[in-house]
Amino acid sequence: MNKITRRSLGAVILLLAVLLSPLAGVYSASASGAQKTYETPMPETSLLGTNAYAQQFFQVPEYWKVSGASFRLDYQVSQLTLNDMSVVTLKLNGNPFYTIRPGTGSGKVSRNIGIPLEYLKSGVNELTIEGTIQTKVKENQICAPIEERGSWLQIFDSSGINVNYDLKPVGASIRDFNRHFTGMDTMQDGLAAVFVAEEGDLNEMEAAVYALSGLTGSNASNTTVIPLLPYSAENANNKPLGVLVGLAQHLPADIRAKLNKASLQDQALIQLIQSGSASLLVVTSDNEELLKKAGRFVGNAALMEQLASSSKLVDKTTDVDTPALSISRYFPLTGSGDTVTGPSHREKNYFISLPSNRSVAEASKLSLDFRYATNLDFNRSMVTVLVNNVPIGSKKLSAERAGGDNLELTIPKNLGISGNFTITTAFDLELQNTLCTGNEQQMPWAFVSPDSMLQLNTKDRTDMLFNNYPYPFLRDGSYNRVAVVLPQTQDNYTYAAVSNLFNLMGQYAASNTGEIRFYTDKVAESELKDRQIIAIGSYANNRYIRDNNNKLYFQYDKTGEGFLSNEKISIEEGYGKRIGTLQLIDSPYGKGHGFLAVTGSSSEYAYLASKLLGQAGNLYKIYGDGAMIDKDGQIHAYRFKKEAEPEAPPVLTQVIDRSDVVTFIIAIMLVLVLVLVSLVFLVRKHRNRKKRRR
Repeated sequence: MNKITRRSLGAVILLLAVLLSPLAGVYSASASGAQKTYETPMPETSLLGTNAYAQQFFQVPEYWKVSGASFRLDYQVSQLTLNDMSVVTLKLNGNPFYTIRPGTGSGKVSRNIGIPLEYLKSGVNELTIEGTIQTKVKENQICAPIEERGSWLQIFDSSGINVNYDLKPVGASIRDFNRHFTGMDTMQDGLAAVFVAEEGDLNEMEAAVYALSGLTGSNASNTTVIPLLPYSAENANNKPLGVLVGLAQHLPADIRAKLNKASLQDQALIQLIQSGSASLLVVTSDNEELLKKAGRFVGNAALMEQLASSSKLVDKTTDVDTPALSISRYFPLTGSGDTVTGPSHREKNYFISLPSNRSVAEASKLSLDFRYATNLDFNRSMVTVLVNNVPIGSKKLSAERAGGDNLELTIPKNLGISGNFTITTAFDLELQNTLCTGNEQQMPWAFVSPDSMLQLNTKDRTDMLFNNYPYPFLRDGSYNRVAVVLPQTQDNYTYAAVSNLFNLMGQYAASNTGEIRFYTDKVAESELKDRQIIAIGSYANNRYIRDNNNKLYFQYDKTGEGFLSNEKISIEEGYGKRIGTLQLIDSPYGKGHGFLAVTGSSSEYAYLASKLLGQAGNLYKIYGDGAMIDKDGQIHAYRFKKEAEPEAPPVLTQVIDRSDVVTFIIAIMLVLVLVLVSLVFLVRKHRNRKKRRR
């Protein structure tokens, strides 16, 4: 090879390296070949009684190549335990695989137990812990009853299931990419992000948030946030799985060169680009409205799961909407019926999904149809129904109704249920002479029939309070004409605040048909009059926070650098510059609409406040309509709006509600009627006597 040829080849290689360098920045953090471990922690659990029982669910995604699994069991057992008579058995998906003697209660015990891979499956797995904890029995007595209060086994929250695995490479389909992107391990390791073109505009931000919201709803881990970032080699360096949303003219040249040749004026393109073990899903168009439509497509989990190809064109005729959310009055508990087996206490949980702005109203009812074994001790067997772990009713089981029983209950209105909730059917299936018979695992049993039905009456919760969040920005599972007002210059903290807000709302959004609009603070007030407003920023960089300072509960001082004290809390001048606040007020621009200020003295503190609305697990920390947080994590929440006093019922209503008063009034009226009738008869009699005398 002559020198000219070598130089030419070297120049070509150098040119390719320069052209591909931005893309290499995206993919440089590809998943390494090292084996990974994912842990599913087990919550602290107390197993009580001679027949202890608990279960834990964990997931194994399809794209894992599992090489091993184990269960770390940290527990303590009752000091009265008879070790030779007590056993604890572990089951995976109904298959027993390990049995231990729990010990004698000398302290905390740790065991690391291997899980057989042949019982493991892709998807949801169930680990069951069943134990017989026997304590001291009186001497010289056969089949004597055991004191159950001394029979316990405490499982500590340091217990957990560990799965060792290697990642299967991302396939060439959008479907496979989507599974990897939303996987719980991907989220835990922070390997995924949604990007917007760095030189893009707010229309591209809107399209990206539609995609982000849907991907968050499919996120297998609800404890991590999918970041929304401006696209750059630096931001994407550690994100081997990314979704890039932008108009074609704003995409980097090297990425644009890899796209399929298609007219993007009347179409949007969704295309998967791969390099080694890293993948980037590009969503682009020359048309802003079609780009938004493609963003909604990415946010539709059902459509993404159906894409077996590496690209998809979206045009005006493409149906991208999720089915309309139907708020039914009737919820079947189970589709095909559920069976519980084994002695003593057994439970079955049913998850009921409701929009966050809906609360359970009075006259809601549950009809539970079930049947059970005939060999029970019917003096001690019963079924109990719980709503969010609060018992609402029980029924004793009977031999006569074993072939078909029913329990009808009214859900108490004072439970304060709103949004999603859980119904638990708890069966206590007791056998006769259990101390003298073997513990047969398939007996006794109970079966919850598919005819079991929940009849719900719901009402809209319209109070502007964090107790009802994400209302008013979501209503019946759909974005409720949301307007996000940003500073004219957005930094990484601003993007992170938007990411926090829409990660959480995306978990509650059941539909992708709602509307979100992004504006800077230059937007005219008339544009916001019929919208739910979220203003992000500081006094200095967001006009809508500055103009409404006198309406805020935490108001800025004259310089706009810090917050002042108010009727709820005293705020020191320096401290007021180091906090972020959330304030939910009535919109000054449209009656019946909300205005959420996510604000602090700088964009960093506005981001700090947004973290309170970034995960569902944080919502319990705030209530009312105003909250503040500092860098040390101290949170203060207050209600500033006065509670509406209930109107005094009319006097007539008060009288009718008093049965004793009603009875007294009826008696008085009867007496008056009798007196009146008597007077009428006396008058007539007197007149008749006068006539006779004449």
